[in-house]
Parts: sequence; structure tokens; C-alpha cells
Amino acid sequence: MKKVLLVCALALGVSAASFAQGPPQRTPEERLTQLKTQIAGITDAQSAKLKLVYEAQAKTQDSLMKTMQGGGGDMDAMRANFTKMREANNAKIKAILTAEQQAAFDKLPQRGPGGGGPR
Repeated sequence: MKKVLLVCALALGVSAASFAQGPPQRTPEERLTQLKTQIAGITDAQSAKLKLVYEAQAKTQDSLMKTMQGGGGDMDAMRANFTKMREANNAKIKAILTAEQQAAFDKLPQRGPGGGGPR
């Protein structure tokens, strides 16, 4: 019985430690694939442009995260930077989409500060 409890405690500890790092970030390709499932009619030309936006966003997000992990992070300032980044990227994405696609994009649930756009 003690072994079962020990195994359960170990499993709980490992899972808690993995969640402390936050959810894993999706790659630009994964984000594009998800967007294509949520918005109909995205063309290959649009996909190529959207992928570039998502790749640039990933680089910016990585640099912001490194700044935060380096201990130089005022959380309010970091949150504001992530919000600006998300808003700018959403504007870039909408500029690529047609009017109908933009309306569908606007209806997608948005992540909180630093979440990087639609889920």
C-alpha cells in the first residue's frame, strides 16, 4: 500500500512540475493549421503570408520570454508587451484575410495577454 501511495505522489509531483512551465507553445505551422480549420477558404498564397506572420511572432515571443526568464521582468510591462505584440499580429493577420474571413477571425476566442492570438 505504501508503494502505491509513493508512486501516486511521484506521479503527482512530476505532473505538477511539468504544468509549472506553462502550456507548450505551438509552432507557426501548428497555429496555421489550426487557423485553417477555423476559417474556411484560406488560399495557399494566404497560407504562405500567414506562416511568415506566425514565424515572426514566434521570434518576438521567444525574445520576450528570454527577457522575462533572465530576471529582468516587470510582469506588468511584460504583459503590456505581449498584448501589443498580439494586437499587432492580429492586425497583420486580418490584413491578409478577406472580409468574410476577417469576420470569422473576429469571432474566434482570443487568448489572454501574451497568448498570441486566437486559440
